[in-house]
Amino acid sequence: MKIKWWGHSCFSIEINGIKILTDPYDDSLPYKKFDDYPDYVTVSHGHFDHNAVERVNGDFKVVDSEKGLKNDDLNIEALKSYHDSSKGKNRGENLIYLMEIGDYRICHLGDLGHLLAEKTINKIKNVDLLLIPVGGNYTIDAETAYKLTKKIEPKLIIPMHFKTDILDFPITGVEKFTDKFDEEEVNYVNESEINLGETENKQVIVLNYS
Repeated sequence: MKIKWWGHSCFSIEINGIKILTDPYDDSLPYKKFDDYPDYVTVSHGHFDHNAVERVNGDFKVVDSEKGLKNDDLNIEALKSYHDSSKGKNRGENLIYLMEIGDYRICHLGDLGHLLAEKTINKIKNVDLLLIPVGGNYTIDAETAYKLTKKIEPKLIIPMHFKTDILDFPITGVEKFTDKFDEEEVNYVNESEINLGETENKQVIVLNYS
């Protein structure tokens, strides 16, 4: 499985010849425009930094509702959640995507803004890869993200939606999250793309934006 971080909550995930792009952002963000040609694009919610499907190349299917998507190649289950801790009163709803492709289970939490109920945690427990927001303000913060990882117990964690040297959003950097782990558990990768079969037995992988 290959995964590439474009920035923010946008990843390219490639497994068994299938490519998924998550939460594409519009051109107001300082990250590069994605040049992949995905088969599927997931949208966690309707905000400009997560739903710019018009910028994506090629012929693809959009998954942006609780219907999810299921076919012979994959199953993408959409789980309803909220963008804030007030059941969506402040920022609306958010979709968590549980993707099953072959033997892999991947969970993208979108702009999750609250702790999850045990029913949802049990649904995504022990996923192979958890993509989790950690920057706070618009999403869960580092402390809440850490608590969730301990409940979900994923094999691998890639943090997202945090402040970088080119993004001026009022959110915190990734270190507030990674500092909660032992040093030997975290691998800072100076690349945007990694083969998750080559992770040096680390639990947390921090990618560099494309």
